[in-house]
Amino acid sequence: MAFTRDKPKDSDVALRAAQALAFGPGAGALFLDLLPVPAAIVEWNGKSFVFDAVNRPFRLAGLGTVATESPLVRLLGPQLRRFLESTETHSEIAWQFGEEVDCRYFRVMFARRADKRAGNRCMVTLIDQTAELRTEHSLRREMMTDSLTGLPNRAGFSDEVEAAVTPENRGDYAVLVVNLDRFSRVNACMGGLAGDELLISVARRLKGALRGRDILARMNGDEFGVLLMLDDGPDDALHVAKRIQAALANPFRLSDFEIRVDCAIGIALGADNDGDPEDLVRNAQFAVKRSKQSGRTETYQTRTFDIAREQFGMETELRRAIETGALTLSFQPICELASGRITSFEALARWTNENDIKLSPNDFIPVAEETGLIVPLGRWAMDEAAKTIAEWDKRSGGDCGVRVAVNLSAIQLQRDQVPTMVSQALDRHGIDGTRLTLELTESAIVTDPDRIAQTMKALKDLGATLAMDDFGTGYSNLAYLQKLPIDLLKIDRSFVSGMLADRDKIAIVRAILSLAQALGMQTTAEGIETNELSQTLAALGCTYGQGFLYARPLEADDAYRYLTEHNG
Repeated sequence: MAFTRDKPKDSDVALRAAQALAFGPGAGALFLDLLPVPAAIVEWNGKSFVFDAVNRPFRLAGLGTVATESPLVRLLGPQLRRFLESTETHSEIAWQFGEEVDCRYFRVMFARRADKRAGNRCMVTLIDQTAELRTEHSLRREMMTDSLTGLPNRAGFSDEVEAAVTPENRGDYAVLVVNLDRFSRVNACMGGLAGDELLISVARRLKGALRGRDILARMNGDEFGVLLMLDDGPDDALHVAKRIQAALANPFRLSDFEIRVDCAIGIALGADNDGDPEDLVRNAQFAVKRSKQSGRTETYQTRTFDIAREQFGMETELRRAIETGALTLSFQPICELASGRITSFEALARWTNENDIKLSPNDFIPVAEETGLIVPLGRWAMDEAAKTIAEWDKRSGGDCGVRVAVNLSAIQLQRDQVPTMVSQALDRHGIDGTRLTLELTESAIVTDPDRIAQTMKALKDLGATLAMDDFGTGYSNLAYLQKLPIDLLKIDRSFVSGMLADRDKIAIVRAILSLAQALGMQTTAEGIETNELSQTLAALGCTYGQGFLYARPLEADDAYRYLTEHNG
């Protein structure tokens, strides 16, 4: 029976040759040219490294012939010193050499004899692993990438989440899952090619709705994932969800058809996740299932049923609070950036429940909208705001010099006769409609554009100023913007906060200001917290500012006192 021996690996050859050397001066040179890999004999003379010998592959690899000029010594010198000062006879390390584009990867071995004859000398051999690693990276990239859209696939997205989210920073992240409605019908009716075209178009729009550092992935056939860094807490995730819905609002054109794509969005917040980062993805997928049932964006909650019970209890308490007048309005000043004078106050609902717990509007306003309580709540807020401005006028002996801004909910605009309600509040307290600014969201306009346009015209006839709140986070249809009688755009705080350190935000704010100027509208920037930010916005042409720099929301008496002190 015949036996054959496997061809020895390059690393085996290098090790055996190194171990065979006596390392006398010049002796290693006899062996180096036998090696098919870059190799050098390096000696530490007490002050610096010198090469006793280098072979031809070493020179061709661009590693030099003079030790003091060699990138090997320059970059691996500390490791060489530690090896020579140790008792080890050989050591291996991975080394990356060169620029990113033409980077090369080596497996570097240090080897020497165990006896004293080795001195401060060792052999260095390098195995070039560039081709293997590039192939490995390429295959891994292909395995982690969706071939249709070029986005990370489910496995690639999991890797991105694992790499970014740690127990220390998980509160800074959220995962959104976006599931497309009716996609299977497109495939069934128009074929796979049309479905692929639609997915590519959807991916482009989603990418355009995200910030540069957000990571978009295609999870499976009709599902996309987003890894999101939260700058301003959980509200950031909801703002992004709104932008995604707005990006998909316009129909997609496929062949001779225009196809509208709706989506369900589920959110999982890192702050609510105590487990593995991969749980964020699973939780967001669970939330998107609830979103399909509810028809709205859903955030994963570990206490889903407890929260539902809490909301039922909140509905009962809120109904009682509206009936008994237990709610209050706070007023946050809005200043003219050029002069610093207060021009108006935004009226904000505040509620301390029967257990003396102060509840955020983010908690009770959604409950009010879902249950229909937003109509009586909105009527109360309008009446209270008109009453307050009338009292301020009386205390000042005439027009106190400011308007009051009141938010109108999209649900209230749909269900209530808003112009009649506003007119009655004005008449009841004897003030003119010019003293009111009525703030509507973009989502309110999109729900029923024709009806809302008629409502807005009726409100303008009363003399009220109309403002579009949270501009840039919703539909932003320029045709509506041009046709509707809007006087003021409010730039959402998500664009203003941190603007000075984010070029993307500055570009968005500039674009909004330019648009407002072209349409003859004024602008208010929300979320101003520093003088530098206020001055920058004023220089960019923003009209008004609102935020903690000027004041937090104040009770009615404190707001009037602040007004008289500030405006003199």
